[in-house]
Amino acid sequence: MGWAEPHTLKENSSEVVQPFLMGCGTKEPKITQLCLAAIQRLMSHEVVSEAAAGNIINMLWQLMENSLEELKLLQTVLVLLTTNTVVHDEALSKAIVLCFRLHFTKDNITNNTAAATVRQVVTVVFERVVAEDERYKDTVDQPVAVQGNSNRRSVSTLKPCAKDAYMLFQDLCQLVNADAPYWLVGMTEMTRTFGLELLESVLNDFPQVFLQHQEFSFLLKERVCPLVIKLFSPNIKFRQGSSTSSSPAPVEKPYFPICMRLLRVVSVLIKQFYSLLVTECEIFLSLLVKFLDADKPQWLRAVAVESIHRLCVQPQLLRSFCQSYDMKQHSTKVFRDIVNALGSFIQSLFLVPSTGNTSVMPNQTGGNASGNTGSAQTNPGVLGMGGGATVLPAFEYRGTWIPILNVTVQGSAKATYLEMLDKVEPPTIPEGYAMSVAFHCLLDLVRGITTMIEGELGEAETVSQSTTETTSLPAQSSEQQDLQSVSDQTEKELVSRAVWEEMVNACWCGLLAALSLLLDASTDEAATENILKAELTMAALCGRLGLVTSRDAFITAICKGSLPPHYALTVLNNTTAALSSKSYSIQGQNVQMISPSSESHQQVVAVGQPLALQPQGTVMLTSKNIQCMRTLLNLAHCHGAVLGTSWQLVLATLQHLVWILGLKPGVGGALKPGRAVEGPSTVLTTAVMTDLPVISNILSRLFESSQYLDDVSLHHLINALCSLSLEAMDMAYGNNKEPSLFAVAKLLETGLVNMHRIEILWRPLTGHLLEVCQHPNSRMREWGAEALTSLIKAGLTFSHDPPLSQNQRLQLLLLNPLKELSNISHPDIRIKQLECVLQILQSQGDSLGPGWPLVLGVMGAIRSDQGESLIRTAFQCLQLVVTDFLPTMPCTCLQIVVEVAGSFGLHNQELNISLTSIGLLWNISDYFFQRGEIIEKELNKEEAVLQKQAEEKGVMLNRPFHPAPPFDCLWLCLYAKLGELCVDPRPAVRKSAGQTLFSTIGAHGTLLQHSTWHTVIWKVLFHLLDRVRESSTTADKEKIESGGGNILIHHSRDTAEKQWAETWVLTLAGVARIFNTRRYLLQPLGDFSQAWDVLLDHIQSAALSKNNEVSLAALKSFQEILQIVSPVRDSEKPDTPPAINVSVPVVVGTTTATSLGRSFMRTDSIGERIGRYNGSEPPVITDEIEDLNLWWAAWNSWYRIGSESTRPPITCDKLTFIPSQPFLTALIQIFPALYQHIKTGFSMDDLQKLGVILHGAVSVPISSDASPFILPSYTEAVLTSLQEAVLTALDVLQKAICVGSESMQIMYPAIFDQLLAFVEFSCKPPQYGQLETKHIANAKYNQAEWVALNYVPFAERSLEVVVDLYQKTACHKAVVTEKVLQNIIKTLRIPLSLKYSCPSESTWKLAVSSLLKVLSIGLPVARQHASSGKFDSMWPELANTFEDFLFTKSTPPDNLSIQEFQKNESIDVEVVQLISTEILPYANFIPKEFVGQIMTMLNKGSIHSQSSSFTEAEIDIRMREEFSKVCFETLLQFSFSNKVTTPQEGYISRMALSVLLKRSQDVLHRYIEDERLSGKCPLPRQQVTEIIFVLKAVSTLIDSLKKTQPENVDANTWAQVIALYPTLVECITCSSSEVCSALKEALVPFKDFMHPPASKVQNGES
Repeated sequence: MGWAEPHTLKENSSEVVQPFLMGCGTKEPKITQLCLAAIQRLMSHEVVSEAAAGNIINMLWQLMENSLEELKLLQTVLVLLTTNTVVHDEALSKAIVLCFRLHFTKDNITNNTAAATVRQVVTVVFERVVAEDERYKDTVDQPVAVQGNSNRRSVSTLKPCAKDAYMLFQDLCQLVNADAPYWLVGMTEMTRTFGLELLESVLNDFPQVFLQHQEFSFLLKERVCPLVIKLFSPNIKFRQGSSTSSSPAPVEKPYFPICMRLLRVVSVLIKQFYSLLVTECEIFLSLLVKFLDADKPQWLRAVAVESIHRLCVQPQLLRSFCQSYDMKQHSTKVFRDIVNALGSFIQSLFLVPSTGNTSVMPNQTGGNASGNTGSAQTNPGVLGMGGGATVLPAFEYRGTWIPILNVTVQGSAKATYLEMLDKVEPPTIPEGYAMSVAFHCLLDLVRGITTMIEGELGEAETVSQSTTETTSLPAQSSEQQDLQSVSDQTEKELVSRAVWEEMVNACWCGLLAALSLLLDASTDEAATENILKAELTMAALCGRLGLVTSRDAFITAICKGSLPPHYALTVLNNTTAALSSKSYSIQGQNVQMISPSSESHQQVVAVGQPLALQPQGTVMLTSKNIQCMRTLLNLAHCHGAVLGTSWQLVLATLQHLVWILGLKPGVGGALKPGRAVEGPSTVLTTAVMTDLPVISNILSRLFESSQYLDDVSLHHLINALCSLSLEAMDMAYGNNKEPSLFAVAKLLETGLVNMHRIEILWRPLTGHLLEVCQHPNSRMREWGAEALTSLIKAGLTFSHDPPLSQNQRLQLLLLNPLKELSNISHPDIRIKQLECVLQILQSQGDSLGPGWPLVLGVMGAIRSDQGESLIRTAFQCLQLVVTDFLPTMPCTCLQIVVEVAGSFGLHNQELNISLTSIGLLWNISDYFFQRGEIIEKELNKEEAVLQKQAEEKGVMLNRPFHPAPPFDCLWLCLYAKLGELCVDPRPAVRKSAGQTLFSTIGAHGTLLQHSTWHTVIWKVLFHLLDRVRESSTTADKEKIESGGGNILIHHSRDTAEKQWAETWVLTLAGVARIFNTRRYLLQPLGDFSQAWDVLLDHIQSAALSKNNEVSLAALKSFQEILQIVSPVRDSEKPDTPPAINVSVPVVVGTTTATSLGRSFMRTDSIGERIGRYNGSEPPVITDEIEDLNLWWAAWNSWYRIGSESTRPPITCDKLTFIPSQPFLTALIQIFPALYQHIKTGFSMDDLQKLGVILHGAVSVPISSDASPFILPSYTEAVLTSLQEAVLTALDVLQKAICVGSESMQIMYPAIFDQLLAFVEFSCKPPQYGQLETKHIANAKYNQAEWVALNYVPFAERSLEVVVDLYQKTACHKAVVTEKVLQNIIKTLRIPLSLKYSCPSESTWKLAVSSLLKVLSIGLPVARQHASSGKFDSMWPELANTFEDFLFTKSTPPDNLSIQEFQKNESIDVEVVQLISTEILPYANFIPKEFVGQIMTMLNKGSIHSQSSSFTEAEIDIRMREEFSKVCFETLLQFSFSNKVTTPQEGYISRMALSVLLKRSQDVLHRYIEDERLSGKCPLPRQQVTEIIFVLKAVSTLIDSLKKTQPENVDANTWAQVIALYPTLVECITCSSSEVCSALKEALVPFKDFMHPPASKVQNGES
């Protein structure tokens, strides 16, 4: 027929089919069957047209109505619809209705067949749609599926097959909803269950149809979902246990078949159309969650759990929930609710309602918990079976026992009750079924989520690793990772990360609550294992995502499981507290975290002591605890990288378990089962005994595996161990019980296995161990030090790459903690530290290199208060270094050796160590000296490197004494160290250090560069002087009783002040010596003059210190630097050219190179160095100007010392300090030498200043204790050395003036003044301020009083000097002008007027003789200058002086012998003779008044000048008659000398006479008066003598007048003489015979006047 045959047949098929249809119409069974078979054949060959098919269906309908061949009908319909697609629209709907009708027949077989057919037909209809879509997909654009409510009800746009399917599905919904169908016309009845099953199968099998066609999507949204929600309502409203009478219809009770099918539909809807039905699914899921409520029927809860399980195995779906609901702002947190619902569902199963009311949890306090469990002691899990007991796997909690059924294979949700489509009545649910499903839900949920997220994370990491070289792994493991900062992560990854985090955040609380409860309740090892695995995977996942809280929560749960119930562990309890405060709400109920119950049905495998401050009793570990512990170890081992801060939880728990199990640390930090330290409290079963080595092994492996952690995680591990250790330390405070050493041991272990990257963990690791080392508990400390020193030694011996010798930074890092140990005061730690140093020195001493400073630092860090043994040990180390290692260490460290040796010198524990260390410093300086060249080279090389680095950084090179070359700096450091020791509190150390310092500078100082001397002077010597001065001035004046032990202290050293004085003396002398011997080096330095000033200042302050020893020594140093006391010259000390007034370097010739050569020239460089000073440039004699400046500075200092020390104190008390005589002597002795240098510029001012000091010095009294040594016995007239010095000083001056220029000679008067001031001391000893001085004779030697010196010898010597000097200089202009003579006279007047009242008789005698000498020279000069008036003021002074002397007011002493008196009288006579020879003959050159005064005086003398105290017997001698006579004669001689050359002279004579006569007249009158009054009584002897004298004088006068040329006698005079006569006559009545005889002599010469009255004759002419 060819290929067209069927085609032709199909066109004509109506005719072909017709006969068969008619055959069917016969209703004859046989025929009908044949016809139907034939039709089926045709259909199977696809030769039936649309029309024919319609006819066939009509025919079949009739047969159906007649209930004929029902099964054949169904078969035919099926064939018709499956073989081709010609049946459409009404025909199709009729065919489908036909099948439905047959489903509801009375015949069971038919019913079932019809049901199957319906299912197949419905499938066919939808398959056609799929095929149709496939056909058109290339040609026609599919309308885009729009999500959302498009209100298009029209189906006009649908293609034929789709339209049929749409109509069919719409009617199915109508039917299930019990509404009339639109398209399936002719339906008579229908069941909901069947409708729901059909809906479910369509939705399940053809999701794409609904997803691709908007019309179908619309149906889903508008019809199916509302329908499902409506049908669910009875289940929602129903509450178990509430009566149903109020419900309007009994149908409202939940009906198992419908409910179960609805859940199946919901499962499909959620699974397939979730993306379309977001809102609806939210409702469905919320309903599912509600069905788990405790008040729903058991079967409903079981089916709901099964439905949820179906969701739980689809992690992608869960992920979508999370994205669509939980992450949206105002949406139900669906995913979270599901998990929480499961949790509370599991909780509710354990809470068997005792009263049947609620699922509220019992109060969770511990006491209550244990109370509740008291009743449930029986264990229903043990079934008696043939005498043996088998334990079923089960959960048990607070008396509720729930078996664990094997319900499903992991990862698949094989439901039991959701598949019971044939059951009409709700089935009974076996005990434990719901629990088991829920348990699997949780496990699958965890497994699904973690697998999915881990997978995606892995991909993301691979991507990011391939795009950028940096690994993002450390980033993932870091705690709070700031996601935004990872710039190279794509937007997509950020989004997915947000989803992962949300998923975990949403589910972790619920999961944890449920899993913790199950873990607590589990009695089955496998179940426990599963729970722990779930917790572990969650913890790891949270860790990877950086979700700290949740990670810590899961870890806490595992940790709690590992420890006995209610175990007090702060870390965990804190975390739990944080969690339980996050109670979360499930459908309005508050669900709290369930804490583990104390009831345990576990096998106890170990009993031990809790690790607590006060352990109360013992605790038990069960096998489940051990299982948890293993999980914990597993977690730490495999997921260490993501633990971060939760290492603390993990390690804290492990620490407690280790403690309970009694594991103790051994060598290298590994834990071994140790014997129980605290008695027999630790009991271990055999089961656990075999486990212990395994556990300890895993523990060690755990820390060994830390070498594979990345750096960040490793830090977390270290931090956790550190904080654990801190807790252990806290616990160990205040008691010496065994502490927990777990953390310290594990830190050591971790350090040792990570030695290859030790740098990154060294600081935190050692930092913490250092804290441990400071712990008061000795065992704890010991382990800390053990761990630390082991790590250091291991680090130094480990073969690092690169090796340590090339990696100095690392070496220093490793040694640093050793140095840090020095800050710890516990001696046991320090001993360990020093032992470690000793071991390092012995094993690696030669290769320490840059580590030396640290090692030396350790020795240097030992402090005085740390006990002798420690100091000794450290000092041994140092001695080892100085003896063995100086040559091997870098030269840069030598300075540190000096520092350390110096620091031992400063230790005050053991004097011997201090002194030995000063010795070591001397040895070190010797070493420097011997290897000077090598050290210098190396240091210079090092310096260059440093200099370069500093320049690159642009900073200054900073080291002590910087500008000096490095080798010199080394010396300077040594000097500075010794300098510090020079101010040590102990005198012995100071002395030793001082001697060493000055010796090293003396012996090795020549090695220094010239410029370095500058630093030596300023930074070392002057600095030292400053400090010594300060200490000395502030030292204690308290007496020190003894020098410790039985040593007696000499009284000169018995106070701190006196001991410091010795130091000051030593130091000042040393510095002065250096200035003196090294002057040739110092003077060329630029600031020698400043240095000189500073030195002078020090000398000055020492000289002015209130300590005789110091002040005297200061002057010695002063003398030394002025080179007055020439130092002993040896080969080492160069001859210093005297740079004094020398304009040409005269002495240079002698200062040859050889005389400068040192006796110790050992190496060339030193020789050359010395050559720099001598060979090339002979010592320059600095120009005079500069030199003069130095001397003047010295003079100023001298002046300040002098004026300060001799200035009297303002107040006077016992404590007033008065300078000693030797001091003052030394001071004054300095002047002459100093003067030699400054005389050219020495001015009057300076002389004035000098005078003040000399005067002051001489005025200082002596303390009475010293006086016996200084004062001569009072009778000897000797000068003290001070007085000698003063006079010498003036002598030097005077001699200098003598040879000096004219300008200098104006100083003579000043010198006279000074000497005259001293002369006055003979009568008025000088006052020293307000100080009261006793005369030497009255001083008691035992009292601290001040004694005035005997100044007489000094004054007299001064006077002799004055006379000498005057004799030389009388004619000098200045002497004349300045009235020196007058001053001399004025000064002499004092002793002369005192005469007998002078302190010493010799004084006035010397004064007289001096006066005579001076006048003999001075008067001619005075006469010479008479006209100039320069001497005018002298004459009255002289007259007064004569007057005061000759007529003294003082009376001679009673014991004066007659011979003495006569001798004294002869002196008076000498004076009168001087007047007669030297003065009166020259009266015409002399002022009249003066002559008048002299005459008056002679007159007075001539008449009478006796004293009134004499006894009668001596009277005639004591009358000084000789004197009177001389006076009188002189007077007369000048009265009538014929040599009158001037009227003036005559005037003098006349004046003298008239005075004399007047006086005679007076005496006579008075005598007569008295005689008359006295009557018979004789007059006093003296008056008688006086009258006799007057009478004798009258007769002498008349004699003289007669002898004189008459023209020389004035008429007046005669008149006065004659006028005496009557008076004389009156005396005749006198009774005294002596008077009478004298009167007779006087009256006789008057006869010559008795002339007759003459005629007018001129007077005188006869």
